[in-house]
Amino acid sequence: MKRIVIFASGSGSNAENIIKYFNSTKTAIVTHVLSNNQHAKVFDRCERLNVDASLFDKESFSKEDTVLNFLQTEADLIVLAGFLWRIPSKIVDAFPNKIINIHPALLPKYGGKGMYGMNVHNAVKENNESETGITIHYVNENYDEGAIIFQAKTSISVDDTPETIAQKVHELEYKHFPKVIEEVILQNE
Repeated sequence: MKRIVIFASGSGSNAENIIKYFNSTKTAIVTHVLSNNQHAKVFDRCERLNVDASLFDKESFSKEDTVLNFLQTEADLIVLAGFLWRIPSKIVDAFPNKIINIHPALLPKYGGKGMYGMNVHNAVKENNESETGITIHYVNENYDEGAIIFQAKTSISVDDTPETIAQKVHELEYKHFPKVIEEVILQNE
């Protein structure tokens, strides 16, 4: 059974969805959640779901090898679920094609530094897009530039607000993210 470590910075709804999904499979298990935000709601979710969770800082992530050493002993696959920091090259190099991220838009549109959460949905609305969606991709050393694994689309009407767009995107995330993670694991066995 493969071991997944999730990185999350916020509420952790995608992390919870992934944990619950893999609790009912024999493919993988989420062994740990790491967060860079001491106030992240993901900690509450992990406690409720009985999954270990730890806080880390910039120093242990990018300069020291604390997080890297932990990952090398605890993870077969790393999943970013609402994680806002760029992954250091040394972690990317240690886990080639084993770090997966989800982005709330159809990359390459609306990607890059600062393009997360409502920033993306506001930009989609401001540009009068007729569709948006999710992109699940491998992580490299640049924001949102790794090879695309999967995309799913949803249409946008003129009546949609950034909030309703966000809701449509969340539905796609919950539906597809765990299944795509499982497909990646099965393809790499």
